[in-house]
Amino acid sequence: MDFKRRVILKAGGALGVLAAAGTWPLQALAKFARPEDAFKAEALDATFAALGGKPEKSDQIDLETPDIAENGAVVPVSVTSKLAGTEQIWLLVEKNPNPLAGGFMIPANTEAFVQTRVKVAQTCDIYAVVKADGKLYMTANETKVTLGGCGG
Repeated sequence: MDFKRRVILKAGGALGVLAAAGTWPLQALAKFARPEDAFKAEALDATFAALGGKPEKSDQIDLETPDIAENGAVVPVSVTSKLAGTEQIWLLVEKNPNPLAGGFMIPANTEAFVQTRVKVAQTCDIYAVVKADGKLYMTANETKVTLGGCGG
C-alpha cells in the first residue's frame, strides 16, 4: 500500500494527495461553497448579506487582535468559538477595500479555533463571524494601524 501511495503522490501532485488521503477531503470541500459574492463585496453590510444576513452579537466568541498593529500587512488574529455546532468562522476587516479576509470550515467534533494573519488597511474594527447551527453570530475588536497593509 505504501508503494501505491508514493506512486500516486509523485504522479498526481495535489490531486494525488487528495486521492491518497481518501475521500473525506473531497467530501469536506463539496460541503464548503466559496461565497464569491461575499469576497467581492466592497462594504461590510453587503458582505454580511452575502454570508447569510446580519449576524447577532455574541459573547461566546473570543476574538484576539492587537490593540495597535505596527504593520497592517501582517496583523495576527485568533478566534475561538464556544458556540455549539460551530460550522464556519469568517474574518472581516471593516475598512479594507473588500472586507472579507478569509473563511474557515470547522469539522464536526473539533475545537472551533483558527489563527492567522490578515491585512488591515487602516484603523478599524476586525470582525469574527461564526456560523453555528445555521445561524450567524459575531464579535468585533478595534485595531489601530500605524502603517497600512493595503498600500498605505
